[in-house]
Amino acid sequence: MRRSAGELESQVLGALWASEKALTPTEIQSEVGGGLAYNTIHTTLKRLYDKGVVVRDAEGRRGAYRPVTATAQATAEAMHLALERNPDPISSLQHFVSGLGPDEERALRDLLDRKR
Repeated sequence: MRRSAGELESQVLGALWASEKALTPTEIQSEVGGGLAYNTIHTTLKRLYDKGVVVRDAEGRRGAYRPVTATAQATAEAMHLALERNPDPISSLQHFVSGLGPDEERALRDLLDRKR
């Protein structure tokens, strides 16, 4: 079964974010599963490195990688990028907000109130 575009990168980043230490391609391969070849994981890490999303761990084990940003920050950056690319960002925000659960909606209202 083929993964959709970006799905493997997301899974690799998920494995890195879930870990408190830098991970080697072999460790990531084990976390992601799915019978992926080592070379596939390594190529994905190289692409993420070239994009500036991960760095090679200079202080730890050789060949280990860690994410540059935290999960929340990366999600926020992706949301901003999606809105910037959209010809109608307000409509996208309306659709996003309409899909929020009560707790998420309350948190968003609190955050917006604090910003004022």
